[in-house]
Amino acid sequence: MINKQKTNCFREFAGYASMNVLGMLGLSCYILADTYFISAGLGANGLTALNLAIPIYSFIYGSGLMIGIGGGTRYSICKRPEHHAETDRIFTNAVMTAVLFSIFYLCIGIFFTDPLVTWLGADTSVFEMTHIYLKMILLCSPAFLINNVMLCFVRNDGAPQLSMRAMLGGSLSNVVLDYLFIFPCRMGIFGAVLATCLAPVISLCLLLPHVLKGKNQFHLTKCRLEKDRVSAILASGIPSLITEVSSGIVMIIFNMILLRLAGNTGVAAYGIIANLSLVVIAVYNGIAQGFQPIASGYFGAGARENVYTVLKYAMISTLLLSFLLYVGIFFFAPQICSIFNKEQDPTLQRIAVEGLKLYFTACPFVGFNIVISTFFTSTARPLPANILSVLRGFVIIIPLAFLFSAMWNITGIWCVFPCTELLVSILGYMHFKNHS
Repeated sequence: MINKQKTNCFREFAGYASMNVLGMLGLSCYILADTYFISAGLGANGLTALNLAIPIYSFIYGSGLMIGIGGGTRYSICKRPEHHAETDRIFTNAVMTAVLFSIFYLCIGIFFTDPLVTWLGADTSVFEMTHIYLKMILLCSPAFLINNVMLCFVRNDGAPQLSMRAMLGGSLSNVVLDYLFIFPCRMGIFGAVLATCLAPVISLCLLLPHVLKGKNQFHLTKCRLEKDRVSAILASGIPSLITEVSSGIVMIIFNMILLRLAGNTGVAAYGIIANLSLVVIAVYNGIAQGFQPIASGYFGAGARENVYTVLKYAMISTLLLSFLLYVGIFFFAPQICSIFNKEQDPTLQRIAVEGLKLYFTACPFVGFNIVISTFFTSTARPLPANILSVLRGFVIIIPLAFLFSAMWNITGIWCVFPCTELLVSILGYMHFKNHS
């Protein structure tokens, strides 16, 4: 009986994880494609406008993930036939919370776009493009927020394949529309941001049949916004928000330091590493998001042994993928850098190759931290996950960036990320052993 249960756990985990890894890879690749088309069609100014607006997009996207993953986790823990009223209230509170966040972002887009663009540092050469991109992103925030909520609830509703298809459909449509709007239609930065804003709408359309055909076990119900439920939803989803927001802040700080140490060439080298990092982290997020619905479901049903069995599968998958990823990056670093180094600048090539080999030694630690944080939130323990996210995102990495760069210059910068993830993984493992 135990072996059969473990076999079922493995099949369930493999199905969910593979679907989510593919979906997250599609999402990360569309970000790379978005950057490529804007730089090719609009030049350096277009790329600058995009980079200035990305931190605000991170807030919107992170808010949607926070509500979606937090609500989806609570939904999965409570998802049993006798608790359908509770799960409906969880979904309804998640949607109402997303609406409140949407109103907040809409107000900023309507009334405060100009001062926000100025605060972000846009000069006269890129002010107009940044203004257009940012205003559109803010005005379309409801689509991003609701899409993330629906993706997470559908995934936790036993339909990971549909969630993956919706993510890939939205991502691929963005790539195609980017090309059409920027090049044949010559719509400039407005075309680029319009393609981005249409992606969540297309994703929602792909999710719609799940609701229209009555396959969903979650429904909107008549209830008030409930403080306790909203608090539980946000607490479970805060690590996702912190991850999105902190990545933007850390990128700004790294750029500032590298600009001082190596000028634009150093920043360009970091751009190569940061773009590849999006893809690598997407793999780990895919494993974690595949693990979460299963772990939450088993936890809610009281099957604790199965929770730890699925956790073991997630950790083994993470370690194997980390080994394969790092071997590929280590041996093909020169070729990877050449793809982005169109002018074959030898200084850029040297800095970026060294950076890739050092920066991505963090692979196994990043994977461990993402999965263990998801484990904590999936088993109704959001506090340690939140602490680990804050340590990774702000408390450790920012001081180390200034310290290591002062001690070892650019080499020190590349060592900041792996050292941070190693320290956090030690703390995460200690908490896991002491409280499991």
